[in-house]
Amino acid sequence: MQTPSDITPTGAAASPYEIKWLNTISDCPATSWNALLHPKHTDMGGQVFARHEFLAALETAGCVSRQTGWQPRHLTVWEPATENQAARLVAACPLYLKTHSYGEFVFDWSWAEAYQRHSLAYYPKLLCAVPFTPVRGPRLLAETPALQALLISTLQTAVRELGLSSLHLLFPPNAQTSPLSEAGWALRTSVQFHWQNQGFAHFEDYLQGLTQKKRKNIRQERRYAAQHGLQYQHLSGAEMREQDWADFYACYAHTYHVRGNPPYLNQAFFTLLGQHLPEHVQVIFATDPQQSQRRVAAVFLMVDHTLDTPTAYGRYWGALGDYPYLHFELAYYQSIEYCIRHGIQRFEGGAQGEHKMARGFMPEPLLSGHWMAHPGFHEAVADFVAAETKGMQHYLDELAEHSPLNHSSLTLRVA
Repeated sequence: MQTPSDITPTGAAASPYEIKWLNTISDCPATSWNALLHPKHTDMGGQVFARHEFLAALETAGCVSRQTGWQPRHLTVWEPATENQAARLVAACPLYLKTHSYGEFVFDWSWAEAYQRHSLAYYPKLLCAVPFTPVRGPRLLAETPALQALLISTLQTAVRELGLSSLHLLFPPNAQTSPLSEAGWALRTSVQFHWQNQGFAHFEDYLQGLTQKKRKNIRQERRYAAQHGLQYQHLSGAEMREQDWADFYACYAHTYHVRGNPPYLNQAFFTLLGQHLPEHVQVIFATDPQQSQRRVAAVFLMVDHTLDTPTAYGRYWGALGDYPYLHFELAYYQSIEYCIRHGIQRFEGGAQGEHKMARGFMPEPLLSGHWMAHPGFHEAVADFVAAETKGMQHYLDELAEHSPLNHSSLTLRVA
């Protein structure tokens, strides 16, 4: 089978640009890639995960590769070199040839089964996303709308020429969904739960914004967690040392192992983030004084202060033992206190999790785009997504009726 690196998309010949498919993001200068992210779109969250350093860390650590089913095939568009100027990157998207659907957080297993029932191969498929990261952020990195359209048409051409089943773009910002819709993609809605800082000066201010019942429950949970006698230590990426990363990873990996699953990520990946994006990394440890300050649990946050709305992203949690209520204390309440102290306006707690709503995290609809090469299957998927969207609106209506906030009027709409 051909791979995207073997083809020249049909649409490229009529373009003044040069199309390059990269087997590794290291083949693109970091400054060129990141220039498509900053400083033009500081209102667009999730930029830190689309940075060259983050994507390169995944590749360098071996978390994404042909062997793991995440084969890098990044699409780049270049303005050709002239006598006076070197070739210049004008558009790109993080892209992977996938042989499974793990680590995506948008579930298409039923689509794969439907293909199999009709003796068709669903895998490999082409995926534009940040691996293992259910965070909304830029995917079509382009200087102009016309270049965004070129990315989309080039991707569709590649899928056809390769004989792949489909093309998927996960968690784009709302501003990047219109070009997908115009190109005939099906837009699928999912829901996450995000916390908003309403100008709180203290944790108690946050509690006062919740209903009396929710305030009572949170205070009770914190009392139960305090009975473990643990202490909390906050370290930035710049403060993390080799042993700190080993302690964090032991907690992170243990949570996977007790469920019988291998962790998606390895210690080398986290260490690389600490080295190359230290200003965006925050780790919170829970230590046990009765065990010589042994670190028994940890939370990993990515933080972006460069956005118009400074945002923290709760990404990974783990514990070495059973500590009731510690997950709530560490992953939510300690993290919220961190956000309040540092003026962070939004805290995104990751995929799924209705339980977050009881703690003041409000529903946030997110979109993903899907394009199937087979016309009949594309129509079937579009119909499925349309029906699912209606159900999602009913779900949001139901959530709005159970708002944990003091103010009672809440309207939620599918994005």
